[in-house]
Amino acid sequence: MQALVIAAHGSHLNPNASDPTYAHADAIRETGAFDEVREVFWKEEPHFREGIRTLEAEEVFVVPLFISEGYFTEQVIPRELRFEAWDPELWESDGTSASTVTLEATDVEKTIQYCGPVGTHDAMTDVIVKRAESTTGDPDVGDGFGLAVVGHGTERNDTSAEAIEYHARRIDDLDRFEAVEALYMDEEPEVDDVTDYFESEDIVVVPLFIADGYHTQEDIPEDMGLTDDYRLGWDVPAEVDGHRIWYTGAVGTEELVADVILERAADAGADLGDVIEAGRGDTPIVGD
Repeated sequence: MQALVIAAHGSHLNPNASDPTYAHADAIRETGAFDEVREVFWKEEPHFREGIRTLEAEEVFVVPLFISEGYFTEQVIPRELRFEAWDPELWESDGTSASTVTLEATDVEKTIQYCGPVGTHDAMTDVIVKRAESTTGDPDVGDGFGLAVVGHGTERNDTSAEAIEYHARRIDDLDRFEAVEALYMDEEPEVDDVTDYFESEDIVVVPLFIADGYHTQEDIPEDMGLTDDYRLGWDVPAEVDGHRIWYTGAVGTEELVADVILERAADAGADLGDVIEAGRGDTPIVGD
């Protein structure tokens, strides 16, 4: 038997924060790829600590539904799930390349395949592009469009920006959009000045967040000038400084993220058969 544990942040303040986690878990359950699928959270119930101790399967794949490597993936999750002999150095990562480490939980006889976060997987590049397609309604969007990949950013943690920059570079290498920029809320270059970084009339703005909440539905729309009051909503596209801004909302709500979770598990050795290919359909992973 094999089980999947999806570890997410959750929120005491935003009741919708866990919605993408449950939606992706349900989609994966429907595939029948795993004997058991569990959602666990840091700020909600069920808690991280309960993640693997209620499972019957002896092999467990733990996939963090986080954007970047850092405090939660390297310290909180391993500590709360009581991984034996865990050390972040085992990932041998440069900040965006964490893959899989095989571990044992100290109080249960289970083999744990601890995966890197969903947000740094190469397949997330394609999810960002898919988000631009679905928001504009154009499967060929790119010509005449700029693309901004937006992250939180923080000067206190360098790895916070690395996932944003990584995917922006990969998309830029496709030569599909007129320009691609990585922008941030709390560090330069800031999303407030989004129109300063593009000459194209149309700009798609994709926030690389797992769930819609305070930042994606309040801060960013107001900071970009889409609306003076987030409670009044905004147009898509919205006219700002002579540009049309196509704001997509959190990338983590895109259905294709379920496939990225499966990709992480497959990379760790999960036996998924043709489930990923069947779910992905005509959407290739960039670089395949």
